[in-house]
Amino acid sequence: MYSTLLAVIYVAFVSLGLPDALVGAGWPVMHADLGVPIAFAGIITMVIAGGTIVASLASERLTRRFGAGTVTAVSVGLTACALVGFSLSGSFWLLVLWAIPYGLGAGAVDAALNNYVALHYAARHMNWLHSFWGVGAAISPFIMSYALTSGMGWDGAYRTVGIIQAVITVGLIVSLPLWRKVHAVAPVHTDDEHDGGATGDATTGDGADRPAPSTGHVPLATALRIPGVALILVAFFAYCGLEGTAILWASTFLVADRGVEVATAAAFASLFLLGITGGRFLAGFFADRIGDVQLIRGGFAALGLGVALIALPLETDVLALAGLVIAGLGCAPIYPAIIHSTPVNFGRRNSQAIIGIQMAAAYTGSTLAPPLFGVISACAGAWTFPYFLAVLVVLGLVMSERLNRLVARRGRGGELSPSTSGATRS
Repeated sequence: MYSTLLAVIYVAFVSLGLPDALVGAGWPVMHADLGVPIAFAGIITMVIAGGTIVASLASERLTRRFGAGTVTAVSVGLTACALVGFSLSGSFWLLVLWAIPYGLGAGAVDAALNNYVALHYAARHMNWLHSFWGVGAAISPFIMSYALTSGMGWDGAYRTVGIIQAVITVGLIVSLPLWRKVHAVAPVHTDDEHDGGATGDATTGDGADRPAPSTGHVPLATALRIPGVALILVAFFAYCGLEGTAILWASTFLVADRGVEVATAAAFASLFLLGITGGRFLAGFFADRIGDVQLIRGGFAALGLGVALIALPLETDVLALAGLVIAGLGCAPIYPAIIHSTPVNFGRRNSQAIIGIQMAAAYTGSTLAPPLFGVISACAGAWTFPYFLAVLVVLGLVMSERLNRLVARRGRGGELSPSTSGATRS
């Protein structure tokens, strides 16, 4: 049963990534068909991001009420309906309307699954699962490309992915008894584990998908007052802002500032994403031995090296291109490790609420940072790209290291209580 549930969760993570690249891949055709300016893509992505933020903040209450399995199944079903709605939309404003359930479904399932895996599975699974998100995100552009070249149209691509999501939803509904039968007993974290030890896997029992009655709802205001939460939110905002900016603007920087051929720039910009996906797969093999703290620290260090190579004002472009690949590899372990370390840093009782807020911070960063750099680039030039990334690297690393020192001073593995002056343990 344990292995079967794990396979179901892997498929659910693929479903998380499947819709993510559809808007970007199809928009050059979609905006012309719908008769709207190309810039209107930002309206759709902002509505989707708004929905994900709202759903992430509400995920703690929903998951405690209904369980992670039910929230996951309903959320994927909601995204399936939204994608089918996209395929039936003949106007831009219908797309905006369907973007609301799209965002709500994506945000709820992201927060629920991430917390479930952080609580019940080893660090290697968190990295591999997020690698599977990358698999889903990489597949959808190919679906869009096939739909456009085969005459199905962009609506055919959305319909195809919507049907895939509907099939996954059926599988998740069928698997609901497994979530209730497989009881994942979280490991006891020792001092060594926080710095570099392994976490255990699930064992079987009863009632895993039903929240323990002794743990009540953690309000948003209460979670935000827990010492260290603000630090990790800023770190997560910085990391996701960096990732989103690199994905959107790397190719433009290479062409506009370095004079790289368009095809070469596009290929290496895509290698940034492949570096994230492949890096997470590789990180899974040693994540348990290294530990979350070292994964985050090493990831930011590799990111800094990659950004430095991109910034070097040399005649050759080889180092800048290599820097993009190294930056992608550096990004790979940061997101999974931040999520996986949440129950250790802030306590199991608080983890769902804090992971929900972290998801909101992540979506806020990836939504705001890319257009912010767009404004800076328009005013000062594309050459500012690596320096903008460098600021986010430093901000993320400083905040995460401050959290590490805070946790080290207070001991590890217990429940942190909200406090406005100093820290207490419950």
